[in-house]
Amino acid sequence: MAYTTLHTGARSAILHNLAVPFIALGNALVRLGEANSRTKQVAYLQSLSDEDLAKRGITRDEIAHYVFKDVYYV
Repeated sequence: MAYTTLHTGARSAILHNLAVPFIALGNALVRLGEANSRTKQVAYLQSLSDEDLAKRGITRDEIAHYVFKDVYYV
């Protein structure tokens, strides 16, 4: 029978506690991005076939430009 023991030092616990607020902030920003209606539109357009995109007059590499055309000028 084998036994495994894991020892973590106090130093790693301190670093983890310092990182917790940044992890929470990162998770919140990801949730905000995923909840954005434009992000949902990009995901929907990416799920379409190339034929369906052609009917809309856009190509796959133009999806981001199409969705964000009124926000970004490129």
